Amino acid sequence: METEALPGFSTAAKDEAKTAACSTDSDCSPTTFNSDLGSLASPLLESNRFSLSPSSSDSWGASVDPGSPPPRSLPATTSKSPSRKRPRLEASPPALAAVKQEPAAPPAPRLADPSCLHKLRYFRRMPVHHLLRGSLSRQRTWPIPSRKLDLVQTTMEESFPEGTLQFLTDFVTPQHYPPCKITAHLVQEILLGPHRWGILKDAYTLLMKIQTLHPASTTTGMGWDWRLLRHIMEDEEKPPGRLLFLQYVVQTLEDDVQLGLRLQRPSLTIAKQVLSCDQSFGNIKEVIGWLVAAVTGVGFCRPLEQQNAAPPASGASGLQHSSRSPTPSPTEPREDVPPEFLAEKVVLLLQRLLSIAVEVDRSPNCSARKIADAIFPSVLNIPLRSQRETFLTTMESHLLRCKLLELLFHHSCEVPTALPLSLAKILYFLSHTSLLLQYEDQEATWQRWDEMLQHLISLLVSYHNVVLEHLWSSLGERMQLITSAPRPQQQEGDDITTLDVQQSIEGFCQQLQQSLGAPLPTSITEKVHMLQVLLLTASRS
Repeated sequence: METEALPGFSTAAKDEAKTAACSTDSDCSPTTFNSDLGSLASPLLESNRFSLSPSSSDSWGASVDPGSPPPRSLPATTSKSPSRKRPRLEASPPALAAVKQEPAAPPAPRLADPSCLHKLRYFRRMPVHHLLRGSLSRQRTWPIPSRKLDLVQTTMEESFPEGTLQFLTDFVTPQHYPPCKITAHLVQEILLGPHRWGILKDAYTLLMKIQTLHPASTTTGMGWDWRLLRHIMEDEEKPPGRLLFLQYVVQTLEDDVQLGLRLQRPSLTIAKQVLSCDQSFGNIKEVIGWLVAAVTGVGFCRPLEQQNAAPPASGASGLQHSSRSPTPSPTEPREDVPPEFLAEKVVLLLQRLLSIAVEVDRSPNCSARKIADAIFPSVLNIPLRSQRETFLTTMESHLLRCKLLELLFHHSCEVPTALPLSLAKILYFLSHTSLLLQYEDQEATWQRWDEMLQHLISLLVSYHNVVLEHLWSSLGERMQLITSAPRPQQQEGDDITTLDVQQSIEGFCQQLQQSLGAPLPTSITEKVHMLQVLLLTASRS
């Protein structure tokens, strides 16, 4: 039976993918070639608009060396070679009875939840484009030969991007990687250039192929830097490939963090250099500004024509603002992506950057608190409730969401408490929270209480995930905690009773009904019931 060719890879790459799929769990390559990653397919790139164009797909298949020997076929099962007859082993009846009477060995105790280990391995996140291909990183690699690079250099000097992409797609293999300056040219001159959408997709596909086979790192270099990212995020000209570039940036950071965790060198990663709270907190502040601009529908996601136009009415959502942009003319280079899809993608990618920033330092708890302090003023300036909910619900880091919501409730209480974050503190927030924080939108009083209850439910759910998955600890310590302690230890202040929950809920309902002077709306009643169920479940666990 002949082996089926994998599109886009050479014969050596096919053998390597098979070896990775048949290896043990410790050596398993968590790439998109594994059959068990169907549930991890990224929703960010489901559409066929990100598929490889026909020209590049042909070139990937053409990268197999025609002079290489054909794959060795397996011997047929009906071979005429003589077969050896093995003697039949017969056991006496007493022996069979002894085997039947032998008690079965007790099953080995499971020290940890496999789902928690799986989530830890992939940082609980869906891949941007692919998962890090770890098995190929142990092979010996060389730069692309100079004779082939001369052909690539000629197409670059002639400003012929189709030829550059075609040659590099053929020359990049698991054994050969391009120089860093070639990768930088792909990013700056082709992906961010004024080209048609097909060329941009081919450039992005080639960059992801390079990143899959030869991940960028602090030693090998990368095709972008933070100044380039800042320029693209704040540039008013808005190059058509800016979304693909942002995906590529996030992918390089994600892969390098994963590789640093495997090699136990998290301090030598690209993310440590550009997203560390200790070394580069100014970059994190810029990410927060870009994220607020994306949620509110300005800046990176908002078309230039709409920025120069009059501001929209205050009753519409920021993500809806971007969908009303005028359609560019067919001759203009443009992204084949709806504007509302662009805004949502950008929000998710920037939230991924913040979640990486929480994890890169030794203390995620301290990093989350520092980032939450920087986010807090920006959240107060988000004008609409729908935009604030988008900002909070798309946040990937449960620890960061806990710190931010805790800060919001802390400033909403007339008498703050010094209790650590726990179930008892959540009950305190329920009993002592007021409407001290003022937002720009003028909502009714009951709507503001409804938003407060929604935030309290979100705080409770996020706190449960933080405790269950040991998110207080660093990534290196988290693996040991999950394997050694399958049940998380109870935190100080979590020993609440059913009576405490019932008294807090009843007191809140009576106080709120007196404040409103009318029966509670249905929306508030449903949220109060949901909060009560969650608190009772947490108190009995």
